Amino acid sequence: MPVSIRLPEKIEKRLDRLAEKTGRSKTFYITEAIIEHLEDLEDSYLAARRVEDVLKGKSRTYSLEEVRAKLGLDD
Repeated sequence: MPVSIRLPEKIEKRLDRLAEKTGRSKTFYITEAIIEHLEDLEDSYLAARRVEDVLKGKSRTYSLEEVRAKLGLDD
């Protein structure tokens, strides 16, 4: 899917230099940056949703002792 973005000139120049030095395309680096950041954002939003659920009583937490007992890891 084609996407158009405007980059600040400083960022565009850095991207140009990186692509030129490494022989990879600017598209490659833009895609890599989006993938990495998107995973971080997804994790962050998922964690925030879980915290909201716990605070609203929709979900509960478990202590380490409870988890160990449930998994049969007690010594």
